[in-house]
Amino acid sequence: MADISLSRAIDVHSHFLTPSYQDALREAGLGQADGIPAVPTWSAPEALSLMDELRIGAMVLSVSSPGVHFGDDARARALARRVNDEGAEIVAGHPDRFGLLASLPLPDVDGALAELGHAFDDLGADGVVLLTNAGGRYPGDPAFAPVLAELDRREAAVLLHPTSACGWEHVSPNRPRPLIEFPFDTTRAVLDLVFSGSLERYPGIRFIVPHTGGMLPMLADRVQSLGNAFDVEGTPADVVSVLRRLYYDTAGAALPRALPALLGLVDPSRLLYGSDYPFTPAGVVRSLAGQLADTAVLEPAERENMLRHTAGDVFPRLSGGAVS
Repeated sequence: MADISLSRAIDVHSHFLTPSYQDALREAGLGQADGIPAVPTWSAPEALSLMDELRIGAMVLSVSSPGVHFGDDARARALARRVNDEGAEIVAGHPDRFGLLASLPLPDVDGALAELGHAFDDLGADGVVLLTNAGGRYPGDPAFAPVLAELDRREAAVLLHPTSACGWEHVSPNRPRPLIEFPFDTTRAVLDLVFSGSLERYPGIRFIVPHTGGMLPMLADRVQSLGNAFDVEGTPADVVSVLRRLYYDTAGAALPRALPALLGLVDPSRLLYGSDYPFTPAGVVRSLAGQLADTAVLEPAERENMLRHTAGDVFPRLSGGAVS
């Protein structure tokens, strides 16, 4: 394989799994979370090796699905605190190579607010990760308004990350939910933010939509036309213009079809690079990175903006890049 250079990219969608988090998953019976064959392992040296190979400048780390809340508020608060503290320790060891998106123990709102303050004020987190639903409640749920208001006040970067929807067993039996269901739950979460008015109410939040927007490129016009035709409460005057204000990462199989579809909806200046490592294995990360490095879908300047400059605006602490 030819050498792949991602131009000191900032990878906004990558994950870490500490031994204590792996233990928590096993204790909760989630060793095959979301139906995947096995939860991957992760280490900072292995991540740094892959980053150096592909010339990734920095990875912004987060805990993936199923997050930290497995049904008990007290345990969720403790696990959120543990993984955030451990993530901050990883960042402290390599501050120019790693960033941290803190986990919040939603649907426990009080716990989430407390952890949000700790993450930003004590740990210096670069943002937060929110699952697309928390116990079946989507981000625009009125109960979550205090959390969104605080994120808005802090002008926080927020990565939306898909998780299993309630009722997945009826529509995706015996199949890993990331295969099909995750893009649909991403779409539900974003449109919930749209219809609830949350995107207008909290404009300071810099939302990152994963996986080239899920199904949004295909559904935006349908939502606009039928939302008006059915007189759906909360339908914006222009759904597309609202969606164009969000950021979108390229984690997953962005090419050859998903990225061109997304570019029919949003400007290239809203694109960010994401690897989804290690849930996307290193070999697949290499292959997908090669596609992005070679694609003619983006002009060279647009590709450079996607890899580095736009993410540098969202995560200014990491904008310097460390790969020589």
